[in-house]
Amino acid sequence: MEDLKIDASNIVIGLNAISSEDALSQLADLMQNNGYVRHSYKEAVINRENTFATGLPTVYCSVAIPHTDIEHVYQKTIGVAVLKETVPFVIMGETEETTDVKLIFMLAMDKEDTQLSLLQKLMHIFQNDQLLKSIATSQNKTHIASIIEKALV
Repeated sequence: MEDLKIDASNIVIGLNAISSEDALSQLADLMQNNGYVRHSYKEAVINRENTFATGLPTVYCSVAIPHTDIEHVYQKTIGVAVLKETVPFVIMGETEETTDVKLIFMLAMDKEDTQLSLLQKLMHIFQNDQLLKSIATSQNKTHIASIIEKALV
């Protein structure tokens, strides 16, 4: 993933959202405004989240890894939201049970095969309480971007 650049402009600290859909909508809009994803990305990522939930209860704080198909992406990136207050996301593999998510890692991949390897590398972050805490408590977007980039190498 060394060619995956985490753009600090795709990171939001203290995102104020009333629901998972609201959080996804705001983060997708930001990524679209920054030129990384197509106009169709937001609807596609929300629809996919409703069908295949991505909430993950992890020890430090729950995370969500919403993503969608490559045709909605101009340039690969990860959008990151540190939520001001947690919002419930349905747990991956479940239909109704939720977890209160603090961090969203919104994936925008431009090749099918890179998504799986990225998900595997992200799992290492999710299993590391120190890394999650550093991301969740940082007040600096550039710092968050560098933490994630280092962890993905």
